Amino acid sequence: MTKILIADGMDKAALEQLKAAPGFEVTVAKGMSEAELMQTVPGYSAIVVRSASRITRPVIEAGKDLKVLVRAGIGLDNIDRDAAKEKGIFVANTPAATSITVAEHTFGLMLGAVRNHWKAILSMKAHKWDKKALEGTELFGKTLGIIGFGRIGQEVAKRALAFGMTVVAYDIIPIKTELAVKQVPLDDLLAAADLITLHVPKPAKPILAEAEFAKIKSGVIIVNVARGGVVDEKALLDALNGGKVRAAALDVFDKEPPEDFALVDHPNVIPIPHLGAAAAEGQQRAGLEAVRILKDKLS
Repeated sequence: MTKILIADGMDKAALEQLKAAPGFEVTVAKGMSEAELMQTVPGYSAIVVRSASRITRPVIEAGKDLKVLVRAGIGLDNIDRDAAKEKGIFVANTPAATSITVAEHTFGLMLGAVRNHWKAILSMKAHKWDKKALEGTELFGKTLGIIGFGRIGQEVAKRALAFGMTVVAYDIIPIKTELAVKQVPLDDLLAAADLITLHVPKPAKPILAEAEFAKIKSGVIIVNVARGGVVDEKALLDALNGGKVRAAALDVFDKEPPEDFALVDHPNVIPIPHLGAAAAEGQQRAGLEAVRILKDKLS
């Protein structure tokens, strides 16, 4: 029997399909530490994770029988790909499965930011009626800057165009698209955008740091549903306190859960506990795609 370890949550239908596949022995063991994973992984041919578990070099070295590592989601920053490559282990993710999920989440945060929804909710729950103080702005006619114009960035662009926004985008490699989106250098995007969303893998250094915040349009709104580390948190906090940034919606943080709550507690920040891909439909697609990869590589 080929042993497969599900180290994080997995969609029920996908898990049942995997368990029903002939020749597979499936174990679900969530929330393990690195040491626990190292003790558990010997004998397993594959591990499936989402965003919580980290498949580090020591875990990979302990997995003498590992052949496949799958991230049921976007990004691979919680898997040591260099260590896996050295061992000849196949590594995959499911980037297309939750693109719409994350794009819709992004748009919800954009709307919440421009219309002060989060402040209005807190105000009403405190039994206040702050109608005049919570006046917002429209998305219509505003310029959206999208940093990272892959699958998710393009899904966000489609929705922004439908709202009557002007969309500019930046990516390291220009992307072929039929969308009415102008692809520009990063500095041009920073100068033009009324709202900025980020949809990129975790970089070696922040894409938005002190130098970039000095170039942005005053009153900009920042939405980060990508990864912690994409935006320099101290620089963002300074820009919020100085009024350069009107508001920020953050689904991700440098440390999760956060240990420094300065951004979370800021009155102009919408903090979200990494829910970008957390919709039932997206998780089912991600789970079923993970099962397809496992069957393809292990059967």
